Amino acid sequence: MTSFHDFGLAEPITRALAAENYITPTPIQAQTIPLAMSGRDVIGIAQTGTGKTAAFALPILERILAKRVRPERKGCRVLVLSPTRELSGQIADSFRTYGKNIRPLAITLAIGGVPINRQIRDMSHGVEVLVATPGRLLDLVDQRAVRLDKVEVLVLDEADRMLDMGFIHDIKKVVAMLPKERQTLFFSATMPQEITRLADQMLQNPARVAVTPQASTVDRVDQRIIHIDKAAKPALLAEILKTEKIDRVLVFTRTKHGADKVVRGLLKSGFKADAIHGNKSQNYRERSLAAFRDGSVRTLVATDIAARGIDVDGVSHVINYDLPNIPESYVHRIGRTARAGAEGIAISFCDHEEAAYLRDIERLIRQTIPSTDRRTGQRPASQPAAHGKGNGNGNGNGKGNGKGNGRGEGRGNGRNGHNGHGKNQRNNGRRDNNQHRDQRGNRPAQLASTQPIKPQGHAQGHAPVAAHNNAKGEPAGLETVTFMREPRRQAGHRAPR
Repeated sequence: MTSFHDFGLAEPITRALAAENYITPTPIQAQTIPLAMSGRDVIGIAQTGTGKTAAFALPILERILAKRVRPERKGCRVLVLSPTRELSGQIADSFRTYGKNIRPLAITLAIGGVPINRQIRDMSHGVEVLVATPGRLLDLVDQRAVRLDKVEVLVLDEADRMLDMGFIHDIKKVVAMLPKERQTLFFSATMPQEITRLADQMLQNPARVAVTPQASTVDRVDQRIIHIDKAAKPALLAEILKTEKIDRVLVFTRTKHGADKVVRGLLKSGFKADAIHGNKSQNYRERSLAAFRDGSVRTLVATDIAARGIDVDGVSHVINYDLPNIPESYVHRIGRTARAGAEGIAISFCDHEEAAYLRDIERLIRQTIPSTDRRTGQRPASQPAAHGKGNGNGNGNGKGNGKGNGRGEGRGNGRNGHNGHGKNQRNNGRRDNNQHRDQRGNRPAQLASTQPIKPQGHAQGHAPVAAHNNAKGEPAGLETVTFMREPRRQAGHRAPR
């Protein structure tokens, strides 16, 4: 198919497409639209930014227009599920754009983060298209505000992301409420085994459309890795923002707290930036995305929850401030750039703790990403048994050895100030190690003897003890001074006053 007119879509739909300058369908659209219009179930595997939304929205609108039926109260003819609020909102907007010449056309968005009462009112008379996140949809079902027994078409978009976010059980609950006689359109950028099994349970004799290899990254993205010390990441990010020719940049972190911290650092460095993540209110997230789209904010810091929900043209750079611990998320992150045939750059920071994540990513995408090394220090090594703050009162050596070799050794050495090692010898200082201290608080009486420290074996992980006097500069082999306590008084004996 070389033109949208070749699909045989109704005139109101083609007129809306012409107004949006849609001329040539993308590969996923060219293969999916005829299959969906014929009524078949479809599994579509394509990278983000390749036009999946139009691939399922256009045949659905054609179906609605060809069969005009009044929706049932609290019901919907088409149900579209997506993992994030932002993505759901964009799907609903796409339906409105492509169907703006179809009257009437009721489209409702059901997502969390906003009051549910309005969504209940919108659903009271029924709608043609309901776009929802799984959690809010189940909330509406629990309140008996939505019925799913009249759904004609089910769409699952970004199914693998739903798996990552733990929505699979919710999806199974929703599917159990749907009529068995329905059309199912199943879209995903990657196809792990769990998603394949889910698709097998939900779809009937589906047509499979894969326009790119599974989990492949966008060809037009220039990918780079910079090995960097973790503490140097903020300075490196500021340097890149100053030196790179950037139109809009998305910076991804693993945590919400990390995103806010990056924004604070950028503001201190003089860069205007904003953050978007799950702790932000829906209104705040919408304002941040609007500012990012219109260019008033050129740097947007986000967590992976937004990786599938940000559909903004003109993103020239994606920076992975933290590498994702789920390798598939890397594909979706960098898919935010190089959209609609443009080129893009993806720069990823990698500290020594993230080396395993990098290996997983390169194994998934089946390529080695070009890298440079900006590390200035050595990788932090595990410290040997430290001999802490000295042996003056016993506590210093206990703290040092405790950190290095375990709690038992620290207590044995620290409290006694002698050669007790480990848990097995914790009580030696109190009883067996010349009994230098009376647990009842009696004062030491006389100096009994002096003896050099004799190194003991390393059995059961015990460290040599000759060095424990060196913590504050004392020479190794310093003789220890041992006190004998007073003899225990006989019962009933009273000392003269």
